[in-house]
Amino acid sequence: MNKRRSIPGIHPYDGPAGGWGALKATAIAVRSQMDIVTGPKTLLRTNQPDGFDCPGCAWPDKNHHSTFQFCENGAKAVTWEATSKRVTTEFLAANTVTALLEKSDYELEGYGRLTCPLAYDPQTDTLQEVSWEQAMTTIGDTLQKLDPSQVEFYTSGRTSNEAAWLFQLFAREYGTNNFPDCSNMCHEATSVGLPQSIGIGKGTVSLDDFDHAQLVISIGHNPGTNHPRMMGTLHELSRKNVPIIVFNPLRERALERFADPQNAVEMATYSSTEIASSYYQVRAGGDAAALKGIAKALLEREDNGETCLDHEFIETHTLGFAAFCDDIAATPWQEIETESGLSRGSLDAVAELYIKSEATIITYGMGITQHNKGTENVRLIADLLLMRGNIGKLGAGICPLRGHSNVQGNRTVGITEKPSADFLSRLEKEFGFTPPAEHGHDAVKAMEAMVAGSAKALLCLGGNFAVAMPDPRAGYPAMKALDLSVHVATKLNRSHLLVARQTIILPCLGRTELDVQASGRQSVTVEDSMSMVHASSGKLKPASPELRSEPAIVAAMAKSTLPNTRVDWDALVADYDRIRDLIEKTVPGFDDYNQRIRQPGGFRMPLPATERRWSTPSGKAEFSVFRGVHEDQRGEGEGVVRLITLRSHDQYNTTIYALDDRYRGVFGRRDILFMHDDDLTQLGLEHGDVVDIETALPGSDRRLEGITVVAYPIARGTVASYYPEANVLVPLDYNDPQSGTPSYKSVPVRVVLRSHEVSAIGSVA
Repeated sequence: MNKRRSIPGIHPYDGPAGGWGALKATAIAVRSQMDIVTGPKTLLRTNQPDGFDCPGCAWPDKNHHSTFQFCENGAKAVTWEATSKRVTTEFLAANTVTALLEKSDYELEGYGRLTCPLAYDPQTDTLQEVSWEQAMTTIGDTLQKLDPSQVEFYTSGRTSNEAAWLFQLFAREYGTNNFPDCSNMCHEATSVGLPQSIGIGKGTVSLDDFDHAQLVISIGHNPGTNHPRMMGTLHELSRKNVPIIVFNPLRERALERFADPQNAVEMATYSSTEIASSYYQVRAGGDAAALKGIAKALLEREDNGETCLDHEFIETHTLGFAAFCDDIAATPWQEIETESGLSRGSLDAVAELYIKSEATIITYGMGITQHNKGTENVRLIADLLLMRGNIGKLGAGICPLRGHSNVQGNRTVGITEKPSADFLSRLEKEFGFTPPAEHGHDAVKAMEAMVAGSAKALLCLGGNFAVAMPDPRAGYPAMKALDLSVHVATKLNRSHLLVARQTIILPCLGRTELDVQASGRQSVTVEDSMSMVHASSGKLKPASPELRSEPAIVAAMAKSTLPNTRVDWDALVADYDRIRDLIEKTVPGFDDYNQRIRQPGGFRMPLPATERRWSTPSGKAEFSVFRGVHEDQRGEGEGVVRLITLRSHDQYNTTIYALDDRYRGVFGRRDILFMHDDDLTQLGLEHGDVVDIETALPGSDRRLEGITVVAYPIARGTVASYYPEANVLVPLDYNDPQSGTPSYKSVPVRVVLRSHEVSAIGSVA
């Protein structure tokens, strides 16, 4: 290969994931954000029985008694929240909103913690301090003048069970089921697809199951960055010689080799452990084809006399198997190979390992869900597990990997635009008002309503709604056209600056901070990816005496908006045990809630599928049929490749901790497009060229300008660029029709060489 041109900020990183690089990054995070004495003490309280739950990811904690239970990216999340930096009123007076909008997302959150309630002043174009009373009066007066259907109630996955349950109670007493939620943008396909297959929209495995697994198949996720505590589990499995098969378009370092910072030998010898025993680089949008290929290989081996299926399980516990088999038989191998980018021999090799395993876990992330057929992708994974009875068995099951630490819990306690009749009946019985029954808006429908002008107000309980959503060219102006936007937040972000006619920003306590109410110190609870509910209690002095807890803020908004409320909001805020008592009465599965969360590790929510009880209409697990192998044929044509949006290693959702992406060899920049060498050649491009990226869907003129192409080990026909910058290429209506999940992971695009190089990434204001 000819010597490549040098690109500023691009050079290989040869170390493993974890190891000394992770410890160095953790030390830098502590030094840059916190006091050198209090920083380490704070990290040692992370994920401990009397400490706070890490806001970084939803991977469960093992036994709650390890020496330390934080990782590099968890440390970044903690130090980013517990930073000593502050956004002062003097800073805001000296910086107009227009000027702040010119700053990067990294710079905005890097200014530090919010310290007082703020309101936008259009005369000076600044955010100015207001009292809590003024803020609540503005919110209440405005909401009382609007029809409830015109108001959107958004929740971030960092929100606790207690705050989320109060938020849904407020909205439903107000009169709406409009609940756009961060889960709509990530695992909604799981929440919709798994109930159809196994009767519950959650994973079926526990952390203990990994100790008994004989095979793990990992599809469409990068645990080293997005759920890094999982790396300890994968590390243990690999060292026990349990095969780990990876399907992912990119070669990700954490799935190749990992050095556990808690392993003294690896740290002392600078060695590492190989994670993936087999690594298959599936094309973007080719997951369904790969899954159908494995299933086809199983069925063909069965036809040739091998015993590959669990016939007793299929007969006793499932429906729809014959139709599933007919569709698989009718799917040609040539189409499977073309669409997946994988050979028949590779998929047959996976099937052989699957047959040998008596206990298989399949883990998956947003590489499966954020597609036009995300729900059907999820169901295909369930189908594959059902073929060999790998649900409801020790060491086996389906494992969706959630992102934010309580995104699953929010849904459990009622943050849904489609509430069940039973839940609404329980609310009515407890409080005496009739909650609305008609379905409300998810995230995409909420933004569509804002774009259409039918939504007039947005209340955000955390998050960075506009930036997280696709199609900012439509979404940003829609935010500015609202009558009211309210943001409960710890730090400043771009969504706050897309100011409405009235914009209020309310500073809240972070997960790490002491929450004291009338009855004393409070704990909140969260639910992890494996349905474990446990307590979290901060200990740090709040960043400002003006901060209030999320439950207190929700209650104050409700009291200001609902003059005839049936709820004693003050009593609930005074003692969070009272909130949990009401959750217990209105949400099944929370029996003895207050008693059980006081036990280290908490308790597990009921999961009928783990006992082979299927809460489907038929009472059985149900196979699905995925017609053909194509995800979406719109936009296909000569020169078209499929774009994946992805996060850097120094990033959590829309929060940018720094401008490096260490494991991918990117430092100090984000204006990058990763592309296979052969695709570069075919498109007449070279490593280091500056290009524009154009959405290739019919009628679209979306474009991201000034991006540098970097040759990278990625699947042919697949390119990748950073989220949220590349969201401009994703149309709002390009999503999974069943779940509404945007198709961030498979957008047809064309890559066009610029006539002159541009150094800065294109922006949307």
